[in-house]
Amino acid sequence: MREARSPASAQLGELIRDLRHKTTMSRRTLAELADMDISHVARLEGGMGNPTMFALIQLATVFGVSPAYFVEGLTAADLPDHIRPLTQSDVVRELRRREKLDSA
Repeated sequence: MREARSPASAQLGELIRDLRHKTTMSRRTLAELADMDISHVARLEGGMGNPTMFALIQLATVFGVSPAYFVEGLTAADLPDHIRPLTQSDVVRELRRREKLDSA
């Protein structure tokens, strides 16, 4: 089995799998109820997919949970290594650094 894209993807996959098992639902049934392709469900469950907001809403609707259930507790640290969002203070610090370089 391949490694998950990120900690966030792994967590989502585990949550989907756990909910699916608790409801004794097959992947095929979940895909049909969520109006999704079974391969997409398999990728998400395996931590390889990158779901859209719509996909999260579709899954949440089937399981009777809030879409927020799937992202609760996630932070920027859970994103793939190549994605690093900046905080507002990071941006201000970088702008000041560049101003210093321009004025030197």
